[in-house]
Amino acid sequence: MKKIAVLSIMGLFIFASSCGDSKTNKDQSETNESVKSEGSENTSKENPSYDPHRGEGKYSTVEISDKLNTQMADKGEKEYDVKCSACHKTTDEKLVGPGWQDVTKRRQPAWIMNFITNTDAMIDKDPQVQSMLELCLVRMPNQSLTDDEARNILEFMRKNDGVKP
Repeated sequence: MKKIAVLSIMGLFIFASSCGDSKTNKDQSETNESVKSEGSENTSKENPSYDPHRGEGKYSTVEISDKLNTQMADKGEKEYDVKCSACHKTTDEKLVGPGWQDVTKRRQPAWIMNFITNTDAMIDKDPQVQSMLELCLVRMPNQSLTDDEARNILEFMRKNDGVKP
């Protein structure tokens, strides 16, 4: 009986301490709002070297053709099936993560490659990725893709967005 009482008290203590006070929650929400409202300007002040068009990573440019490389796109589709499809749809519909439709029309190839290969740094530095994280609520895991695998996935994204061979 004593064990039950002690466990109950410990459980209540843990529950109460995890809730925090309303002032702390209010301060945190105000901080989040200021980051949200400042967007990319906030990042440029804090990290002037961050380029939101290329992202954070080793790619400053990625050579792509006007025509689709079907071999790469087919390999990229296989990678998508194994490592990406559990969280991303090829439509604009959100699953766990955002849908991929038109991603190559919204993002530069270097940004996509940097995000695929340097996920953690991009999540930490890119204000638009951070906004998406607030919507999706799940941090994208680093899939440890090779550069070739990432490039194949980019080509598959291009195919998904209607680029023709």
